[in-house]
Amino acid sequence: MSAAPATNHNLHLPDLTISGFRGIEELSISRLGRVTLIAGKNGTGKTTLLDAVRIYAARGRYPVLADILRSREELIDAVDEDSDEILAPNWEALFYGRHISSDARISIGPGSEIKHLSIATTLTNEGGIMHQNSLFPEYFSNEDVQVLKIEFQGKKQAIPITFLSDLLSSSQAMKRRRSLLWNRRFLRDDDTELPPEIRCESLGPSLPSNVDMARFWDKVALTDDEGRAVQALQLIYGDTVQRVTMIGDRRDRRAVVKVKGQPRPVPLHSLGDGAVRLFGVALALANSQGGFLVIDEAENGIHHSVQRDFWKMVLSTAHENNVQVLATTHSWDCVAGFAQATADLDESEGALVRLYRKNGQVRAIEYSKKNLKAAADHGIEVR
Repeated sequence: MSAAPATNHNLHLPDLTISGFRGIEELSISRLGRVTLIAGKNGTGKTTLLDAVRIYAARGRYPVLADILRSREELIDAVDEDSDEILAPNWEALFYGRHISSDARISIGPGSEIKHLSIATTLTNEGGIMHQNSLFPEYFSNEDVQVLKIEFQGKKQAIPITFLSDLLSSSQAMKRRRSLLWNRRFLRDDDTELPPEIRCESLGPSLPSNVDMARFWDKVALTDDEGRAVQALQLIYGDTVQRVTMIGDRRDRRAVVKVKGQPRPVPLHSLGDGAVRLFGVALALANSQGGFLVIDEAENGIHHSVQRDFWKMVLSTAHENNVQVLATTHSWDCVAGFAQATADLDESEGALVRLYRKNGQVRAIEYSKKNLKAAADHGIEVR
């Protein structure tokens, strides 16, 4: 079921400041929309911005931090609690310049710093970290341990960390510290004092997997959002697409489509990457009510002739379902389609931001709805 329409005033992130995170030393965007398209050349920090939003939504929780580092292949050799050698997240790669010092700090959030998520390093005797001390007395009782200190709205969590320099030592103490990095107790929700996370789904730049689509589908089957997912496919195929469902056993479920004139359903993937992408975005929007949806390289698989209708679908569904969408692109066709869709919908809350680098620093240019309309009408290049 769709949530009540929401206005720009109750967005989780009406604006955004990021500092000290990966390739972004300092970046401020004064206005985000219900749907914000982030344009720019490769290497300007677009994906890093989406990662920052994911971390903010998760309130800095361990699984999301680790997943982002794994997806970027930011890994180092370590050992787990059973002393088995593994690849573990390289926590240094979270920080600007890939370097952690006593004053290094990541800050992500809107408005004043009171609302920001903070990630810094500290020793256990300096950071006021008590909760994890009681959970891991075998590590914290007799020696100081360096930790990531996550803070949000007065709540704290500590994550013991390992650095590349630690790997030069073969002492049992260092191995014990490194083993704690992958202790499964960190994955339990009841081990954290952080506030509840905000729902956040992530897509792209590759196509959504069958596992993700099956998970999305289970939450929208037999609801109005199921119809929206079918309508997304009809942007390309018109009324030849009639119905969609998931088939297969629990371990191998896949989407199939009832196509007019075909006696049997056909696999969704047989309709092409564009169909999979559109269907995945529609399902993800339905699964992100009240939260975020981030889409990396939103244009992937979608023909330029469909971009306008695609963004109208995203804008209207995000408005109805109270989803805040942030998407990236380096395609002019995508920007033009977004600008046209925003101009078509009076109630749309779309925003365009272009990132660029100047003297090694990421900067942002923000475009108003009026600027977007002018760009759409006159073909002005804003990537």
